[in-house]
Amino acid sequence: MSEKIKVLVSEKDVDERIEALGKQISKDYEGKQVHLICVLKGGAFFMCELAKRITVPVSLDFMSVSSYGDGTASSGVVRIAKDLDESIEGKDVLIVEDIIDSGRTLYYLMDILRKRNPSSLHLCTLLDKPERREKDVKVDYVGFEIPDEFVVGYGLDYAQKYRNLPYIGVVEGVE
Repeated sequence: MSEKIKVLVSEKDVDERIEALGKQISKDYEGKQVHLICVLKGGAFFMCELAKRITVPVSLDFMSVSSYGDGTASSGVVRIAKDLDESIEGKDVLIVEDIIDSGRTLYYLMDILRKRNPSSLHLCTLLDKPERREKDVKVDYVGFEIPDEFVVGYGLDYAQKYRNLPYIGVVEGVE
C-alpha cells in the first residue's frame, strides 16, 4: 500500500459538526417527521450518527446510486443499484450524502425523487466540494466545505478501503 492518509478534519470536529447539524435539522423539522434517505455506501456512517442527533421522529430508507468505479474520479455514468423500499409520497424527505463534488449524481437522484411527490425534498451532506460543481444542486445542510482533494474516512473510501476511519483524511500517493 503506497497511499498515506493525512488528517483533514479530526474526529472531534466531525462529531461536533454532526451534533450541530442534528440540532438545526430538528429545529427546521419541528412538529414533523423527517424521512432520511441514505445514499449508500458512503453515506451510512454519516446518516447513522446524524439520525441519533435528530430529536424529531425519523424514518430511514436507503438507495445505492453511483457515478464512481474504483478510481478517484467520477466515471460520469450514474446508475441506481438499489432503489427505495417504500414510497416517499407526501413525506418530508432529507437525502443524506457523504460528499458532493460534481453534483451529477445528486442532480439525477433529486430529479427522480421529485417525481415521486414528496411533501418536501432537501439535501444534507457531510462534505461539499463546490469548486468541482458541474450541476446546480442546492445543498441545504453542509457539514464541511473542503478543497478539491481526494478524501476518505467516515464512510468515504478509496477502492473500498478506509471507510472505517473516524476522521476525514486526504489520500496521498495515489495517481
